[in-house]
Amino acid sequence: MKIQVNAQPRQVPESSTIADLLVEMRLEPRLVAVEVNKMVVPRAQHGQHVLHEEDRLEIVTLVGGG
Repeated sequence: MKIQVNAQPRQVPESSTIADLLVEMRLEPRLVAVEVNKMVVPRAQHGQHVLHEEDRLEIVTLVGGG
């Protein structure tokens, strides 16, 4: 199915979760914040949150610094 990730089109299998997408993208779940259709999804829900056709995700990588 087709979704958008950071304004870029992306194909993912039906019934994919946010956690599945993060694995596919090789992103460390502890270091990202995910918004789906303008709603922040808590990290604890990434494994249960099923993505749907045309969902729009924003994934922000957290970077430490000083």
